[in-house]
Amino acid sequence: MKNWILRTPPAGRASAPPQHWAEELGISPLLLELLWRRGFADKDAINAFLSARLGSLTPPESWPQIPEAARLLAENLLAGKKLAVWGDYDVDGITAATVVLDVLESHGIEARWHIPDRMREGYGLNIPYMEMLAEQGCGILLTVDCGISDVDAVRRARELGMTVVLTDHHLPPDSLPPAHAIWNPRLHPPENVPCPHLAGVGVAFYLMGAVNQLLAAHTGKRHPMSDCLDMVALGTLADVMPLAGENRVLVRGGLQRMTSPSRPGLAALKTVSGIDASAALTSGQVVFRLAPRINAAGRMGQAQTALRLLREKNHAEATRLAQELDELNTRRRTEEDRIHLEARAQAQALLAGEPRAGLVLYGPDWHPGIIGIVASRIMEEFYRPTIVLCDDQDSLKGSGRSVREFDLYAGLAQMADCMLGFGGHRQAAGVRIAPGNLEKFRAAFETLTEKNLGPSPLDPSLTLEGELTFAQAGDLTFLKELQLLQPFGPGNREPVFASPPLEVRERSFLGRSREHVLLRLTDSASGVTLAAKAWRMAKDLPPSLVSQHIRIAYTPRIDAYNGVPSVDIAIKDWRPA
Repeated sequence: MKNWILRTPPAGRASAPPQHWAEELGISPLLLELLWRRGFADKDAINAFLSARLGSLTPPESWPQIPEAARLLAENLLAGKKLAVWGDYDVDGITAATVVLDVLESHGIEARWHIPDRMREGYGLNIPYMEMLAEQGCGILLTVDCGISDVDAVRRARELGMTVVLTDHHLPPDSLPPAHAIWNPRLHPPENVPCPHLAGVGVAFYLMGAVNQLLAAHTGKRHPMSDCLDMVALGTLADVMPLAGENRVLVRGGLQRMTSPSRPGLAALKTVSGIDASAALTSGQVVFRLAPRINAAGRMGQAQTALRLLREKNHAEATRLAQELDELNTRRRTEEDRIHLEARAQAQALLAGEPRAGLVLYGPDWHPGIIGIVASRIMEEFYRPTIVLCDDQDSLKGSGRSVREFDLYAGLAQMADCMLGFGGHRQAAGVRIAPGNLEKFRAAFETLTEKNLGPSPLDPSLTLEGELTFAQAGDLTFLKELQLLQPFGPGNREPVFASPPLEVRERSFLGRSREHVLLRLTDSASGVTLAAKAWRMAKDLPPSLVSQHIRIAYTPRIDAYNGVPSVDIAIKDWRPA
């Protein structure tokens, strides 16, 4: 069971908002109170959040660094220099490269592109390919979703006569690469940037918006930037960026464009993912069904296939490429399951020996493109910061995931002497260490995590919006209001509520695996009975609970299966009443 934390208004704020706001905004008092507890302090902020209009986006020229970078790119392109776009091999990098190429194509500019092979080249820029691009006559290098740490490769590109423009969103090092221009929102204090947590594709989108305007004055053409929103949504969601402010507006607009996609590749990707090509998408479907198939290409060393799919204009070829990605994803899942079983057994053995606040796991033959997914699964099950390592060329490559209470990037910075290099974010990071340093690294990581988290294992917490009766949860009008909060993700989590005491009337299995259960629950106070689904919780909700009273943490939704709306209750956790 998890720790239930009831959300309260920020410190210094009244416990309840002015009730007349609900009528003025045209929403229920219940939704108003939910938004108030989430930190919305005034009526205009609530209205802006609920409407999420594209017109509210900050113009490209109002962002720092963009005017200079855009002007440099446009001038060099108009001078006839060949441009090479260098992306990353994940969804964010591939969608960012797609945005750049789409905009340039509208202006009749053909650019080269390169997505590095994860196995042979690794992450970021490399000197041999800089030299190859120069031999091919490329005079401009534009990076998307990478480059902020690649000092040596950028220096070499400049020596070879290339104009280098870096766009990235990763945390910058103390010494920046000697690029001609850099656009990275993380180089500025958060309060000085309209949205400090743009994904790499969001960074590319705003830059190309400015480039589009400058080129239009000379070419007489203008790319409709709204056509890029599908890629911005896909990359932002896949990279798990906070869905607040401009990110929320971008993703909401992108999801709308993905309903009936104009890209044959996106339509084909939806189809192989088991989604009707013309169906509306939720953020969860993008994250758990579309994104893994694109990521599988990068993880299995074929990221270029994903980029070709997203830019393909022929429907038959798009279908073929989407099927290829689907097959890669199947192979990736098989390999992931094998590695996860071995890593899980290793974690259990380590924890059986002594308490550990952090886990460092290692398998020489584990796939470097899959260890990040495994680290995430181990972290979620054991709720400890976890780093999974494997052999990679002449060193050990690792991928880490962290619990919300521990800043993984800041922690790794304190033990930099144990590594050849590292990078990442608060809850996800990559590391590289010398083969002989595994035990030293493990000991340092375990000491560091115990110092920050304490010797006793933490219990995951669950933030609840407050109590919601089944009479309220069964109100379809209120559930439609909750849909106004979409898209859901980091920074804008789907609401979870605490129930009053409920009587368990019936229990049955869902599906063939017998992992999932369906409960029929009656709210004792209102007498309302609703069916509730508990995924992968069959062992936690035994048959002995029938006729007992429990409380659940749950999310209510509208299920429109077969066109008939009904109430869908998803159980997140439970406890005795």
